[in-house]
Amino acid sequence: MTAVRATFSCVLLILAFSQYKAGAQELVAANNALGTTGGQKFDQVMGLDGALKVMSDSINFIFGALYSDGSVPKPTRSKISFYVDDQPGAGVVAFTTGQGDQSEIHLSEAYVGSYQGDVAQEITGVLYHEMTHVWQWNGQGQAPSGLIEGYADYIRLTAGFAPSNWGKPGEGNRWDQGYDVTAYFLQYCEGLKSGFVAALNAKLASGWSEDLFNQLLGQSVQQLWTSYKQKFGSS
Repeated sequence: MTAVRATFSCVLLILAFSQYKAGAQELVAANNALGTTGGQKFDQVMGLDGALKVMSDSINFIFGALYSDGSVPKPTRSKISFYVDDQPGAGVVAFTTGQGDQSEIHLSEAYVGSYQGDVAQEITGVLYHEMTHVWQWNGQGQAPSGLIEGYADYIRLTAGFAPSNWGKPGEGNRWDQGYDVTAYFLQYCEGLKSGFVAALNAKLASGWSEDLFNQLLGQSVQQLWTSYKQKFGSS
């Protein structure tokens, strides 16, 4: 596992902004919603320093899960910024954007404010999901969005931050339905061949084809999905 050394000489510039270096990456966090219920709840349960610690920890975990053998280069990221702020559109939880070697993660204060349950655990899971988007390959933009979202939830799942409202293994209508459905399917494939998830991510660095499943596991993705559904008694 590639180690990311986090230096906790955290520089608090103003109440709503914090940053530190984690290996080669500059991590920045800002709370732009201090006057809202969600912004205040975020400060109470995690705070900016806590978010930066989660981001740094997630980098170590993602590198271990996706790049442990060092056979494929990682995307170049010099700065990753995290913001708690207002988001457009009902139901938005968080999203990740990027330009060049810099990425931004935006978390909805409204979601934080309305969440019922362990808020710190939920924010941690969301950050693991979004940080996966920062570091995963996407088949040169050709991979199904459901696979990309499934990868992010697979990392969240294997890191131990899956929420209680997820479905169960074996549920879903398609292997690339995304999120928890695809996460559990990827977990099944990983169980068939240890290192599959990392190997598929390596393939996605250069392109995408459903045949990648056959190349790595000797079965088509539809055959694998059928076997997966049968294992859990689903149809």
